[in-house]
Amino acid sequence: MRIMILGAAGEIGRMVTANLLEQTDFDLTLYGRNVTSRLASITNSRVKLVDGAFEDTATIKANLTDVDAVYLNFVAEDHIIKPLLKILDEVGVKRFIIASVPDLYEEVTGRFQKWYRAGMGKIWQSKLRTAADLVEASDLDYVILRITWLYNQAGNTSVHVTRKGEPFTEAQVTRQAVAQFVTDLLTGKADYHRESLGLGEPGTDYAKPSFY
Repeated sequence: MRIMILGAAGEIGRMVTANLLEQTDFDLTLYGRNVTSRLASITNSRVKLVDGAFEDTATIKANLTDVDAVYLNFVAEDHIIKPLLKILDEVGVKRFIIASVPDLYEEVTGRFQKWYRAGMGKIWQSKLRTAADLVEASDLDYVILRITWLYNQAGNTSVHVTRKGEPFTEAQVTRQAVAQFVTDLLTGKADYHRESLGLGEPGTDYAKPSFY
C-alpha cells in the first residue's frame, strides 16, 4: 500500500510519517515545498520525496501512480481543493483525508464558542466551508478532520471524536493525537468513511484554550 502525504514537512505530517514507518509496512510519497531538503534526514527506502506546491497539480498527478490514499496536511480553501479533487478522480484514488477547522457547520458551542468566533469569524460562510462542500459532493471515500487548537505533549494521544451535526466544545488537542488518528484512519483501525469529524481533547471546554 502506498500513501501520499501532501504538506508532509509540517509537524503533523512528520508525525504521521514516523507513525506509518513504525507501525506499518506502507510505502510513502511525501510531497511539499522543498521536502527533499527539509526531510532529507528520512533515508528509509520506503519513502519517496517530491518537491512541489499544492497548486502544482501536474506534479501531484504524476506521482499518484499506485497511491491508495492521500492525506492533505494543510487547511485548504476551494481554489486548492477543486483541482485536487479533479486529479484524484482522474487517476482513481478514492481514499482522501483532509485537515480543516471547527465551525464549518456552526457546531462550536459552550464556553469555547465566543472566544473561537471572535478570532476565526464565521467559518461556515468562508471558503473553507466551500471546500468542505466540494469534498462532500465528490465520489471519494473522504474524511474531513475539523481540528481545534494544537499543542505538543509526547505520549498524549487522547482524542474525542464528534460527527457532523454534533456540538463541538473542545478547545485543544495534541498534535500527537491528531497524527495517531490520521494513522489509524489510513490503516483502518479508525473505521470512518465519508464523514466530517471534529477532533478535540476530552475535558478542554475552556473559555480560552491553554497552551503548553
